[in-house]
Amino acid sequence: MAVSCVRGVSLRASRLLSTQLPRVVGLQTSSTATPRQLTRKHLGCWAKEAWGGRSCVWAAAAFSFLLASDEDAQGKEDEMILLLKKAKLSILRGQLEAASRFLHSAVALAHQSNNHQAIVYAYSQMANLAYIQGQMDHAEKLFKATMSFMLAGGMPQDDNAFIEMSLKLAAMYAEQNKAELAEHGFTFCLDTLEVKVQRLQETPEADRTDEQEVLRKDTRLLLGLCLDSRARYRASTLHFKQAVADYEKALSICRQEQGESHPQTLVLMSDLATILDMQGRHDDALALIRQAVDLGRSSEHSELHVLVGNMAGILLHTGQLDEAVRFYGEALRLAQQAGDQNAVGRIKEGLSQVKKRKDE
Repeated sequence: MAVSCVRGVSLRASRLLSTQLPRVVGLQTSSTATPRQLTRKHLGCWAKEAWGGRSCVWAAAAFSFLLASDEDAQGKEDEMILLLKKAKLSILRGQLEAASRFLHSAVALAHQSNNHQAIVYAYSQMANLAYIQGQMDHAEKLFKATMSFMLAGGMPQDDNAFIEMSLKLAAMYAEQNKAELAEHGFTFCLDTLEVKVQRLQETPEADRTDEQEVLRKDTRLLLGLCLDSRARYRASTLHFKQAVADYEKALSICRQEQGESHPQTLVLMSDLATILDMQGRHDDALALIRQAVDLGRSSEHSELHVLVGNMAGILLHTGQLDEAVRFYGEALRLAQQAGDQNAVGRIKEGLSQVKKRKDE
């Protein structure tokens, strides 16, 4: 499918991988544009700041494994932690082969010391790394192995960490166009989370402990993340009606939990506007993207140039060519200031389409 949109979008800081990428909305410049699509970058790192979720125990204790009982065990633990830190740094530097070597050494030490938490962490890192490298079959096996270790350690299937790993696997199947497996994975995540959220919300707000409230919010945000991810998958397969339904639910959750002006709220508004525009619902799309742009201006959204560019694209599709030129011009200036060369190229493409329409 031909797609005109800014890439490099991630969702949420992985509880199991620390690499982070900026989340960017799809810059719409043509009638074939879709919102952010699933890519390897999405799986490698869910953007924590995007959906506002907190890291779970696996990341929070990534380098705080069980205390060693003797000096030799302590030495092995220190070596294992150093290897994991080197792997993390190598991933950040793009040195993936070096990262793989460090991780294999670390997981060997984790098995020697029977450190279950370290084993889960190392395997999850290896799974993400294999996926980033395009080793799909290997990545699938490692993800499944990680999930098996989680369950063997007593983790229930409705634990948020397990669901997030399941979502990664579903996203991988979606990218590979394994529709049945992808749908099954998304359905498992969503059905499990909906039941869990309902259970957590049975306790009146006034009676919840701080810990219970944190879990309720994190679980609901993870539900929003799953809806967001499935919406992008459905949009990529041209199931726009279903994508709209998922986006609307995700947007409602984000508004309620994070606020109307939260960066992620604006991302979802822009994505939903893009799909509405592709359905021919231009007035609805334009109203929504105008609201996102206005909120983005007042909140100084880091990707305001993309929001403005999306608005220009929708104006182009409605035939408001002069307005489209004006907003494309603003988006171009903002993109240049931000140093976003990818967006600059897409905006210029949009301007060329306006010119073509005017010449017709």
